[in-house]
Amino acid sequence: MYVQVRMMDTGVSVTIPTSRTMVVKEFKKLVEEKCNVSPDKQRLFFAGKQLEDQYRLFDYNININDVIQLMIKVVVPEINKSNKPNSKDTIKAKKEKTNTDVSTTSSAIDQDTAVEEDASTESKYFKIGDYVDIKDYHYGSWFIAKVIKIKKDPAPSHQNNNPKSPVENDGLIYVTEIDGCPEEPPTEVQLQEVRPHAYKILPFTELKPGEHVLMNYNAEYPKERGYWYDVLVKEVKTTRKGRAVVGDVSVGADNAVLNNCQLMFLDDIFQLEPYKLLSERTAEDDEIMQTKPTTERAGALFCIKCKDDDDKNCKDCGCRVCGGKDNDDKQLMCDECNHPYHMTCLDPPLTELPEDDDWYCPSCKNDENEIVKAGGKLKKSKKNTPAMTSTSTRDWGKGMACVGRTKKCNIVPSNHFGPIPGVEVGTSWLFRVQVSEAGIHRPPVGGIHGRDNQGAFSIVLSGGYEDDVDNGDEFLYTGSGGRDLSGNKRTALQSCDQQLTRYNRALALNCNAKIDEKGATAADWKNGKPVRVVRNYKLSKHSKYAPETGNRYDGLYKVVKYYPECGLSGFKVWRFVLRRDDPAPAPWTEEGKKRMAQLGLKTIIPENYIPVAVNEPKNKLPGSKRKRALKEAEIVENEQCKSGSVSAQESGDDQECPGKKLKIQYELEEEATALISADTANKKYWDDCKEMLEKGKKAFLDRVEETFLCICCQEIVFEPITTDCSHNICKDCLKRSFSAQVYQCPSCRAELGKNYPMDVNSNLADTLLYLFPGYNADR
Repeated sequence: MYVQVRMMDTGVSVTIPTSRTMVVKEFKKLVEEKCNVSPDKQRLFFAGKQLEDQYRLFDYNININDVIQLMIKVVVPEINKSNKPNSKDTIKAKKEKTNTDVSTTSSAIDQDTAVEEDASTESKYFKIGDYVDIKDYHYGSWFIAKVIKIKKDPAPSHQNNNPKSPVENDGLIYVTEIDGCPEEPPTEVQLQEVRPHAYKILPFTELKPGEHVLMNYNAEYPKERGYWYDVLVKEVKTTRKGRAVVGDVSVGADNAVLNNCQLMFLDDIFQLEPYKLLSERTAEDDEIMQTKPTTERAGALFCIKCKDDDDKNCKDCGCRVCGGKDNDDKQLMCDECNHPYHMTCLDPPLTELPEDDDWYCPSCKNDENEIVKAGGKLKKSKKNTPAMTSTSTRDWGKGMACVGRTKKCNIVPSNHFGPIPGVEVGTSWLFRVQVSEAGIHRPPVGGIHGRDNQGAFSIVLSGGYEDDVDNGDEFLYTGSGGRDLSGNKRTALQSCDQQLTRYNRALALNCNAKIDEKGATAADWKNGKPVRVVRNYKLSKHSKYAPETGNRYDGLYKVVKYYPECGLSGFKVWRFVLRRDDPAPAPWTEEGKKRMAQLGLKTIIPENYIPVAVNEPKNKLPGSKRKRALKEAEIVENEQCKSGSVSAQESGDDQECPGKKLKIQYELEEEATALISADTANKKYWDDCKEMLEKGKKAFLDRVEETFLCICCQEIVFEPITTDCSHNICKDCLKRSFSAQVYQCPSCRAELGKNYPMDVNSNLADTLLYLFPGYNADR
């Protein structure tokens, strides 16, 4: 396989062929060859973890084409202390700098002293001793506080931090003490976060929609007591069940609005008091502002479970072992989870306070034996990697069959019979894992994909059984099983009889005949279930219909008959006769080759793939693999030339790249053109997709699938709704969004409105169904 290594400072990426079983220490040597960075200066990161030398890439779950970040350690040169400047000029400069620093410090002290001067006479609304409501930045709610000092703001801000405030910042800072919390340090707020304290309780009967009031609300537990927030009343109602108030609650320092909240506590609704100039205050107003409020506001509970009952044992707010709340002086607070523990409840119990400043409870404390000290090495991994379990000397981590899929086919379900929308007959892939990603044959290794209660969906012809006979339009296929594949084997000789179970039974279900342990022949073979057939390059040594390299999709076949027979190995095998039944011409025929050229079908190679022949000298490759490796290199080079990523000079060939001579231009069918033209709402998207026609049908359909992907379900839009903001969403996905009371476009968050008409864009639906026939199955 291969991975990408990206340098953090430059962003340049390089492709490095490697193995999943390679040790990181050896991998750093490959990085040194590509990036010219010595291993001792390399810091490799993947998924937030730093790669340690003694681990393997498998331990970090690094897969094909994954990106590993490379950070280069910076070596700081040591300062030669013996070469200190001691000249008279330098000493003089130091003295001048010292005098300047003293002068600057002195002026700074004077400035700070000026800032601390009393500015209470400059305030227009408040004076020292007033009781006010202030907005606490920690909780984002309103608290009663007393003004103890007013001073000038050394860095006044003209930004309106509270747009809902009727006054603007006056350049002063109000130092306040929160009422009932003498242990709390004074809180400094600006004019927009302070206002006259609310003291008038508004009866429920006088409450009207549209009013701004102060009410108690708990954002985490709406049915419990919380803090005091500004509420815009939207609905007031009285029902048989009781009274109810629905409103928008402004929470947090940035006044975020929680829409349509159900307010539970209706006995203490405070009316907001307006700002009043000091010059307009009456004697009664002054008495109210200077007198401490007698009515205390109910605050949030510290512990919801026990309702702050000191006589009730509670493991949430009391000792985590016994739940007791007594003996506060003998309780230890964990510095990690902040839960208390009685010293006598610990195991073993403690008789005196620990000497360490930090103390951790048994559940939070790390085992000292597992802690890696500075400069130490990590312990050996306990994972069983392929290199540990296999006795073979072959590196299984290099092969492409060992890598995982980087994407999954979502156009149709995995149990889909028939063709995959958008995949033409004759399409070739360099590796089996790509065939799995395209959805043609899902298993990355197995030869039959099916279910014994439904049937077989696809098979691969790879010449693994000596009893297979390939005649192109009809072939004799040997079932699976009867081989011992233990010990990490990919293939083995026949060692027992095959049974009509599992995948063999699944393939037999495709035959238009009743399942029979003795075999059966289809009454009308064309009415059987279709099977997608892929031919692998390994079959080429037995059949002239197989591709030279890679894996090719050859269309749909039907099971004509199946029967048991004694194979060449002497054991019973199940044989299946399959006959081609596909409207598209076979890829090995002249008509099929012409059609493949017109559609621009070519061997699809993985992104950033580097062939083996490029990395290893030709004379070191085994004779059986040399021809295929050179063919792969030729295919990759031709494809790179077609895309323009490699020039003829870079490829070492003075002649023009042969891939550029082939001009591919796929033309849309008349029906497809008419359907696309009818979808005027998505004209700009279709124009963008049409630009890919020159690269073939596969490239065009890939762009269409990417363009019309629903952002919610990540599949091609079904029953699409084209919004006013030109985004396409599945109707069911948009309904689910609206049912959650989110009336916005899932793509751009544009407001759609609660009564948005969900009209299906039938023109787009018909076009997608024409381009991807059957994609709406099971939707």
